[in-house]
Parts: sequence; C-alpha cells; structure tokens
Amino acid sequence: MATEAGPVLITGAGGFVGGALVRALAGTRTIIATDRIALDLGDLPGVTCVIGEIDDPAVVERITAEPLAALVHLATVAGGAAELDPARAAHINVAAAMALMDASAAHRNCPRLLFASSIAVFGDPLPAYVDDATPVSPMMRYGAHKAMLEEWVSTLTRRGAIRGLSLRLPGIVARPLAPSGMKSAFLSNLFHAIKAGERITLPVSASATSWLLSRRALINQFIVALELDNDPDSGRLNLPALRVQIGDLVTEVARQSGRDVTLVEHAPDAALEAKFGTQPPLTTAAAHNLGLRHDGDLAALVTHALADIDPRKDII
Repeated sequence: MATEAGPVLITGAGGFVGGALVRALAGTRTIIATDRIALDLGDLPGVTCVIGEIDDPAVVERITAEPLAALVHLATVAGGAAELDPARAAHINVAAAMALMDASAAHRNCPRLLFASSIAVFGDPLPAYVDDATPVSPMMRYGAHKAMLEEWVSTLTRRGAIRGLSLRLPGIVARPLAPSGMKSAFLSNLFHAIKAGERITLPVSASATSWLLSRRALINQFIVALELDNDPDSGRLNLPALRVQIGDLVTEVARQSGRDVTLVEHAPDAALEAKFGTQPPLTTAAAHNLGLRHDGDLAALVTHALADIDPRKDII
C-alpha cells in the first residue's frame, strides 16, 4: 500500500487506539484524523484533524472529498453504551458506518478499508475453542452491529468498491480510567488500581480466562494489515491474542508494579464472567500466516499495558 496516493482516513482518532495509530503513521502517510471530540494530533507531520460526528453529511463530505488511499474505521458506540441507547448505537454503528464506507468508495479508486470489528460477534456461551472457521452468533447489540458491518465490508469488496478487511479485536489493555461504555472495562481498570496501590474488586473469578492484547501489539497488527497485498477469502481476521487467566494476570501486574496481590478481590458476576471470563483456546492461523502477532507472552503484555498508563513512557 505504501505506493498509493491519497490520505489515510482514521475515524475514532481521539480514542485509545485511534490516537496511537495516528501517531504511529504520522510522518509516513498523509492522514485525516476525525472524531467527535477535540483532537491533540494537529501538530503531527502530515495530519489534518476534522472534528465532528460521522453521521453529519457535511463532515462526511469533507473527509471523503478526495480519493482516499485507505479508511481505518474505529469509531463506534461500544458494548454497554449500545445496550443503553439502542437507537443511537444502530444509527452510528450501522447506518452511519455504511454511509461513510460508501462515500469512501465514491471516487472509484478502490481504497483499502480496515474495519475494527470485535470478538463480540461470537456471542456467548462460546464453543470449546475458536478458530478461523467459528461461525458468528452475537448476543449483544454491539456484536450484532459488528457482524452486520463485516458483511457490508465483504459485500463492497465483492463489488470492487473497496479492498476491505474486518479485524476482530479482543480485549485491549490498558485503556484509560474513563467512561468507555465497555462492559469489559475492568480488564483495564485492574492495571490502574494495582499500579496505584488501590484495592479493586473484579467481577470475574481468578480462574477466568480472557483474550487480551496490548495497544502496542494491536497498532503493529493494523500497520501490517494496511499493507497486505492479499487478504483471506473471508475478508475477516480473528486477531492473535494471548489467552490469559485473570489470576495470573493479577500476579504479573502486581509483580511488575511492586504491589501486593491482596489488593485484588474477586466477586464474580455470572453474566460478565460468561461474556469475558470463559474465553476458550483461540487459534488465529490466518492472521498469523499474514504476519500479525500478539505480545508474545504475559510478561510482555503487562509491560506494554503498564507503559500505556505511565506518562513518562512512549504511548505506542
């Protein structure tokens, strides 16, 4: 993709992942960064910031006014927030996203499109293992929206309008301590609490298992995916992630933070454990064969995640 003309449009650029992706690409590509919130990315080389909602026709017209080399669509109404406001979630996650993708293809230059999907497409309960052939069966609105958009990305690709690929994100840690609308926020909150020496009660058991990835590893995966010449026939990738037992995660975060594991207590919530704490062995052969990699091991995952909440360290 490096030889293609035109900017890379990144939606959700004010988010935890979006901002890091803009910073990682700045200076290597011309970028249009857009979000509904104020952005602090305008001083980066080659970056233009556009503030506004992706369902605003004027904003969409502005950000797709010239042929795009690529669109990375990260903007979303997340899981818990989608359940609380179904109408807005469907509007942003499905209708507005479809319209934006159509607009990105209007110049007929077949831009690259990466869609940030989610493991929520698999629903719960999950099967005994998950691989590239596991069918989708979402239970939450958020997961259903992601599955719908995966199909639209594939449809546009079959039509020759884009070169699309849906990337199914696992749990990404450690996100900031702020309202995110994500029911899985506790997976990041535990990093903040332990590092600060504060007590925290987790809504899953110590034996719970989750698929986790650091932001650093995820950004590397996105960069590799942007440059792929050949995508899987399905147009979808389960991203490589570590299957982590929560008790082991707590122990490693405490070790690297110099804290005591007794800061953490467990009060399992059956619904949350079913969604985020019973994730089975995961095989991601297609993504691995294309060069996408996870953090490597639990110690590296924790090191990368803790770096994200230390302002003295590189955020990518």
